[in-house]
Amino acid sequence: MQHTITDQEFGWFQRFILESAGISMSDGKKALVTGRLSRRLNALQLDSFTAYFKLLSSGKDPQEVQAAIDLLTTNETYFFREPKHFDLLRRLAGEAAHKPHPGMRVWSAASSSGEEAYSIAMVLADSLPNAAWEVMGTDISTRVLQKARRGHFPMERARHIPQDYLKRFCLRGFGEQAGTLLVDRSLRARVQFRHANLNEPMPSIGQFDVIFLRNVLIYFNTDTKRRVVSRLLGHLKPGGYLLIGHSESLNDLEQPVMPVAPSIYRKP
Repeated sequence: MQHTITDQEFGWFQRFILESAGISMSDGKKALVTGRLSRRLNALQLDSFTAYFKLLSSGKDPQEVQAAIDLLTTNETYFFREPKHFDLLRRLAGEAAHKPHPGMRVWSAASSSGEEAYSIAMVLADSLPNAAWEVMGTDISTRVLQKARRGHFPMERARHIPQDYLKRFCLRGFGEQAGTLLVDRSLRARVQFRHANLNEPMPSIGQFDVIFLRNVLIYFNTDTKRRVVSRLLGHLKPGGYLLIGHSESLNDLEQPVMPVAPSIYRKP
């Protein structure tokens, strides 16, 4: 059953996701909110969005709060999105391979269901086969993190995976699993996924050579962007690279990074 949401109710959920995740949700997202949250109203047998918002606001069910956040923040992604970033990563990994202590740490800061993190891992496994590299993926949605850890994806999301990577790092599904792929167990074991809200202090995660922060800043207002980028730069090594989405910019954020190319920044 699809429920109807009033302007006032929609305003409540705009405020809810802004306070919970720092995301500024435009008025154009009203249909998305209605469709996604109607599922929870039906599951909980609630008759209105007002009743659902009261449940979230009561503080009695933190799991339901997380479920609402999951539904309102999940976005579709795919492997090797924005390939120029992976060309850069491949070059950096090649340079790291010739250092006295080869290795890299890369953070997929808004990893969603894991395609970006596994794309990074494929490049590092190929370029640094004998080095101590690490990939960490974080997301605010616990639901997509569970999907990411499984590493099981529809085949249509794999259309940009290089063919040799597809053969080396993925298993094609057959029978009931036809039309899907499973990331190889040995590669899955090299990728760590953790729950994190970019608007809150980060847990102890150390320093990284490269941070992917792609296609998430577009959902934040200017003040939130500034705080998030500053927080992440605290975990970027000097000389490290910050990669954002091609439709995003750090203009006017006054951050201590130098633009290298569109959507690519380097920390001095």
